[in-house]
Amino acid sequence: MKNSKLQPSSNKKQSSMLSLVQNDLDLIVEQVGGLWEDFRDGRVFLTGGTAFFGVWILASLQAANKAHGLACQVVVLSRNPNAFLAKFPEFNDDPMISFVTGDVRNFIYPKGDFTHVIHGAVETRKGGAPSAIALLDVLSNGTQRVLEFAGQSGVKKFLFLSSGAVYGAIAQDSEGVDENEPSNLLPQDINATLGVGKFSAEHLCAQFAKLHDIDIKIARCFTFVGPFMPMQGKLAIGNFIADAINKNTIQINSDGASIRSYMYVTELMVWLWNILVRHNSPLPINVGSNTKISIKDLAILTSNIVAPQKNIAVKCKETKSKFRSTYLPSIKRAEEQLGLVDNTNLNAAISKTADWYEKWFILYESQQKESLEIKKAAFKPKIFVCDIDGVVARLTSENDYSKSSPNVKMIAAINALYDAGHSIIMFTARGTVTGINWQDVTQNQLQSWGLRYHELHFGKPAADYYVDDRMISIAALTEMSNLDNL
Repeated sequence: MKNSKLQPSSNKKQSSMLSLVQNDLDLIVEQVGGLWEDFRDGRVFLTGGTAFFGVWILASLQAANKAHGLACQVVVLSRNPNAFLAKFPEFNDDPMISFVTGDVRNFIYPKGDFTHVIHGAVETRKGGAPSAIALLDVLSNGTQRVLEFAGQSGVKKFLFLSSGAVYGAIAQDSEGVDENEPSNLLPQDINATLGVGKFSAEHLCAQFAKLHDIDIKIARCFTFVGPFMPMQGKLAIGNFIADAINKNTIQINSDGASIRSYMYVTELMVWLWNILVRHNSPLPINVGSNTKISIKDLAILTSNIVAPQKNIAVKCKETKSKFRSTYLPSIKRAEEQLGLVDNTNLNAAISKTADWYEKWFILYESQQKESLEIKKAAFKPKIFVCDIDGVVARLTSENDYSKSSPNVKMIAAINALYDAGHSIIMFTARGTVTGINWQDVTQNQLQSWGLRYHELHFGKPAADYYVDDRMISIAALTEMSNLDNL
């Protein structure tokens, strides 16, 4: 466990980053109001604190701390706190905020008691989507680890950030899926990993609530818009805003008929803080807007708001499918049980997000590119020769490699080295003694596990021990996969 603090940043442009959203932070503090007293002299443990939701959770609690003198400590779990603190130096200078380096699946428990836990960690990797196995591992084993930590740390209130993906396919004519509606998830649907994983994590929360005196709340979050959201990737509204600013075309990778809704991030934060403090039931509660809009209409609206001076062409991808994807929550439970209201003005939300993007995000991207060029100039790629069994594959009885299962943590570590530009050579003794050809089985396994490598070699001599002056341990390899250490 490491508590991370950087030296104060000298970059004035970066250090003013949160000031760009100060009005939004003030509004959150005001609207949450007296509920902040629940955190006075408290101690909050936060996972997923460096992503979109996490930044706002951390920033709004920091603002409440300053406004009300709450003296509430926040401990944030992160795999790479230094990278986050370089990006958000305001958190580095706050004595009430500390960071613990670790993976949600196996982190060392911070010492002392805690009053609240907010668990939102999801497996993400730069340069692509997480593998399905890694995502399931984080949502299952990671959630269990955090729940066990909460049970040992005196936690009284626990908020799990789930997803509307747990409902599976929502009826096309739905006016909003209700929390009581059964899930349409199919376990064999390989595209439903997030929903299956979140649903499993919800079940863990429900079981744990029965065993421990912890008030567990579940927020099923849908789609949102606001500063610090990813502007490139799977979130249509982020892509549309970026396209409207940077291009003359907004590209829609569908026929544009899909139905979505978007809640602004200040509303999201007000709802989450209310759910954590006031919701007195383990039953899940939907979080999102019930005002629907088609993807095509969203693209047109975005272009009209963000770049009215441009003649932007909205291009839809033709499809033969008659299915119209709908992702829309019913928010009656939030309205009736907590009196929550969605005050999102989508036009204003798009405008404010675009304004932030132009002022900060593009500047940050240019700074990142400059930093990356410096790192590339100093980078010296290395060659890593890795065994398979006992490293990326768990050991099997009688060396029946057809039954091998992946070591997800080690695969992630080696993939990080691969992505950083190092050469990965896999070297195995499979078949050396028996003469059995395991090549096809091995190649198929490594591919299905998502391992990235450059070469695969067989013929490694079987031995009880290997002695080499360039040998490193598995623990050292995992540590080296943190790119800051390379």
